[in-house]
Amino acid sequence: MSSECPTAWERDSPDNDNREDELLYSRILFLMTYNTTLDFSELFDDYQLAESICSNIARHSKHYSKSGRNDPQPALDTQALSETLKLLFNLSQYYPQHLSNLAKSAPQILKILCRINLSTPILQPPVTYLVNALLNLSVDRDDKPHKDSDINPWFPKPDQYCNIDRFISILDNAVRTYTEEQLETLATPLVTLLRKVFEFAPSHVRPHMQTALLPASSDRSQPLGQSNTLSSHLLRLSASAVAPSLRESVSSLLFELSDKDATSFVRNVGYGFASGFLMTHDLPVPMSATEGWSTGETDMTLREKLTNVDGNEVNPVTGQIRELESETPEEEMTEDEKEREAERLFVLFERLKATGVVNVRNPVEDAVREGRFEEVE
Repeated sequence: MSSECPTAWERDSPDNDNREDELLYSRILFLMTYNTTLDFSELFDDYQLAESICSNIARHSKHYSKSGRNDPQPALDTQALSETLKLLFNLSQYYPQHLSNLAKSAPQILKILCRINLSTPILQPPVTYLVNALLNLSVDRDDKPHKDSDINPWFPKPDQYCNIDRFISILDNAVRTYTEEQLETLATPLVTLLRKVFEFAPSHVRPHMQTALLPASSDRSQPLGQSNTLSSHLLRLSASAVAPSLRESVSSLLFELSDKDATSFVRNVGYGFASGFLMTHDLPVPMSATEGWSTGETDMTLREKLTNVDGNEVNPVTGQIRELESETPEEEMTEDEKEREAERLFVLFERLKATGVVNVRNPVEDAVREGRFEEVE
């Protein structure tokens, strides 16, 4: 790397508190991480790059009070923070050997994310950059105490759920605000972060996430995915035809929240939502899930686990409580409901084809080929 860059970076050393310098040098270095053969090792080893990034983020965090009464930050400060977070994310991707030093910024990033006044729409800078910056930083349920703290910053005492609840609150707001196409880009990193946190969360924290994100008993008064709760929004996204990355990430999150157990997964979300994910990942589908409505003999222990939730008998396919299922013919679907169901079936057929287990033809493709689809404006 040119000697000019280290010399310039010295001005933005840990002792230099200048937002204009931070904005300028963070943006330059961020751009230099793309399409280049430049090696940042010298900046890490000789010019305290990681320490400068952590110091800058720490300075920003001082502007966010615990009371939540935070005045809007000057535009320059917000822009400088965004550029530093973007640089942090790229460096954590390309220089994993320096993650231990970069990870020292995690407590301050979490502090800012928990205390910042959220704008509308919610997933915009610097919130999106705060989420992205956390993706590569280590989450360790057995973290050693930090030198100025005796707590794990991801699960701090006395409220070990504060960061998790903030992530979930942002996601809940986002799924009600954006279209599925927008969520594909904006929300996938947040869902990925939740998956990562759940993987490393202490055993007493994991049930809190499961309760917040998986369908509750109140969701089962109708087929799962039809209410307006966060879990229903997630179930619908798990079958989205227009957001493949988010669909995979949400399905994986729900599976992991089910302890990566196929039977628990079907029990939690219903066979209708679980089947496509299980087939495309070559995971065995519990037979009792497909036989749960028949009177034939099955493994009663497995069948009871699939069809009994919180003391209520449920339909293993839809997840709805049996006694609340309508005995009268269902009302004709609206055009929006028909379109959503067609999208869901299209996704399921594509997943089934991708397994290679059976050779199936997607009926939607046949309909298009035969001219039975009509474009509407």
